[in-house]
This record gives sequence, structure tokens and C-alpha cells, in this order.
Amino acid sequence: MGLGLLLCAGVAWDNFADGVDVTVPDPRSVPTLTTSPSPETLAQGRYLLQAGNCIACHTARGGTPMAGGRGIETPFGSVYSSNLTPDPETGIGQWSSAHFWRALHHGRSRDGHLLTPAFPYNHTTLISRSEADAMFAWLQSLPPVVNQPPVHSLHWPLGTQPALAVWRTLYFKAGSYQAKAGQTAEWNRGAYLVQGLGHCAACHSTRNALGASGAVDDLTGGLMPVVNWTAPSLTDNAQTGLAQAPLGEIQTLLKTGQSGQHYTSGPMAEVVQYSTQYLNAPDLRAMAIYLQSQAIPSTFAAATALASGVPKATEQRAISLETANRGSAIYDKQCAQCHGDQGQGQIGAYPALAGQRGVLQSDTTNLVQTLLYGGYPPATSGNPRPYGMPPFILTLDDKDIAAVLTHLRSQWGNHAREVTPLEVNRIRASQGS
Repeated sequence: MGLGLLLCAGVAWDNFADGVDVTVPDPRSVPTLTTSPSPETLAQGRYLLQAGNCIACHTARGGTPMAGGRGIETPFGSVYSSNLTPDPETGIGQWSSAHFWRALHHGRSRDGHLLTPAFPYNHTTLISRSEADAMFAWLQSLPPVVNQPPVHSLHWPLGTQPALAVWRTLYFKAGSYQAKAGQTAEWNRGAYLVQGLGHCAACHSTRNALGASGAVDDLTGGLMPVVNWTAPSLTDNAQTGLAQAPLGEIQTLLKTGQSGQHYTSGPMAEVVQYSTQYLNAPDLRAMAIYLQSQAIPSTFAAATALASGVPKATEQRAISLETANRGSAIYDKQCAQCHGDQGQGQIGAYPALAGQRGVLQSDTTNLVQTLLYGGYPPATSGNPRPYGMPPFILTLDDKDIAAVLTHLRSQWGNHAREVTPLEVNRIRASQGS
């Protein structure tokens, strides 16, 4: 009994004794009740909120920007984003900059209750106070919108405060970004953006059974729950080619969603469309420098072999004549017009399939998703009218999709393992189709 009480007291202290006095204005705070923030501060706040992809998450489909209500599906139920406009009843009109800072830094709302980790406060805790204040200033400058988001529908008891407190004690620790000695200012700025506002590890790391992702600098990739897209490992050069990619190409991909024959798709396309396309050149370069530094050099040879079509022993397997013929026929009918007879693609329109890393990955989840559901690269200022991929979910069955993917993974110098109908069926079923 005594040990249990001691543990409960420890969890309570760990979660609620954050030391932020929200009743006293912080002298460092930019917005106050008596002064108006400068245009520069407002511009900085908007820029930072775009950098963090906050506008996309806090805007329901067809809704007013930042008015919340977007449903975020998790393995544990649905979470709905909050209204960040200054409406006093349904938004943050009664918040102070200290309340906002506590939410970002400690994951606690205005009334002190613990926020769900669908809000990535394990990353936003790294944001500096001055930048948090600028973000708050811009939010307070918006027109107030009356919009009460739905109540979270998390499975009991996962959404309760005691459960959240235990989760946070296990997986969350407030902190701030500490510049790494021996690295340049650009590298540290990139690390700050990737680990903090960008919260890249929220997608690019594996989540455990309780939904906790890796450390803020864990970019080893993993399957994204519910949406069932695989975020590639940004440390495995064989998957990304980051180690040898020119910095300008990385910047262009983040800015426009397209660089040469490389395109973003799926959840990353949304990140580019609503977030990274708005970043300035110095920040994009800083992120590119940091990300490139995380690509493990020892995998360079593997990346080169993969890109040139040299097969790994584990990838080789004889393909049946039936599968080969079926795949070839489907490709000629459905794919060749855009991607070319030799998988060469069309620069600026359709990606090449020959030597394409995304085509050659051992994990075929994203390939199957793309063929099933189609999609578009993000619409950006650098690529305002992207060419799209039609969905084939109603046109091709599991055998067809497996065959055509096997075809393009075994032609034009590509050497990757066969895709099976079972794999396709598993991914199709995971989306309830």
C-alpha cells in the first residue's frame, strides 16, 4: 500500500509540478494585454506555425483555418484537434502566453489538464520561449471562430488523466534544444527544426504498443499506425540516398515536393503542401544539412547497388511465367503511357520506375498503397499543377496489383523480390476496403 501511494505521488509530481506560474506574466513574453506585437513578430509566428504543420492539423476538412475539429485517428480511438483561434469560449481567447508556453513545453492545457500525445509535445517542448510567444501572438491576431471540436473518443481508460499521467512518466520529459558542440550553427538550426517544430520522428520512428514513438532524433523509420504508410528510415542511405544527394536537391524536394525524378507522396505530400514549402531557403538548407548528416555512411555502397539494380541475395526469386505475363500486360495497358515503355518516366510529370528507390524497397507497403488509392504530389508554388496517379482499387484485384508491381520491380535493371497477392490483400484489408 505504501509503495503504491509513493508511486502515485511520484507520477503526480512528475506530471503536475512543472513550475510554470500561469498567473504571472513572463517578462520575456512578446504579447501582453497592454502592448501589440509588431508585424515582424506576427510574421514570425505564422511562419513557425507553418513550419510545425500546425495549420493542417488544426483545420478540419472544409473548415476555418486553425479552428480545430480535425479528427486524428489513432490505434486507441479518435482525437480531435483544438480550436486555436482567440474565441473565448471554444478557442484560446482566455489563454495567456504562459498558458500557451506550458502547453507546448509541458503538454498541459489552460486549466492544467494533461493533453493527449497526439499533440506532439515531446517535440514542441524543444521550442524556445521567444518563438512560442511569437506563435501565440499570431494566433491571438486571428479572427475568433466559434467552433467546439468533438470530444475525443479514446478507448477507456486511455484518455483519462491517470492513464495519461502514467504514459507521460514513462515516455515524456520536458526539455529544450541544446546546441551540439562541434557542429555548425546551420547544423544545429536544422536539428532544432527537425527535432522540434518539424517533429519528423513522430512519423519516421517506430511506435511501441502504447503509441510512444522513438526519441526526438530517432529517424530510423517505421509503419505509421492507422494510415498504414511506411515512413522510410532517414538514417538508412539505401532507402533515401541522402548521403550523396546534393543539398539543393533535398531542399527542392522539401520546397516543391519534387526534385528530378523524386516525388513525395502519401502523408509526406501533406507535410510539404502545408508546411515545408513555406520555409525559407536558410531553414531548408539547415534541415538538409542535418538530415544528410544522419544518413549512415556505411550504407552508401548498399544504396548505390540498390539504385543501380544490383540485387541482394535475399531479394532474388524466380517469378512464374503466369505472373510475369500478367504483370507485363497490365503495365502495357495501364502504366506505360505515363511511366514509359522502359520505366523512364517523364521529368516534371511522372516519376521514373527504373532504378527508383521507392520501387526497390523490401517493404512494399507504400507501393501497394499508391497503386490502390492513387494520389497527387503536393500542389506547391514550385509545382502548382502536379500530375496525379489514378486509383486502381476498383480496377485491379490483388493478383493484378501483385503482378504489375512484381513486373516493375524486375524490369529495366530492377532486381527486387516478388510482391504477393497476400501482401496486397493485407494492405487492402487494413484500410477497410
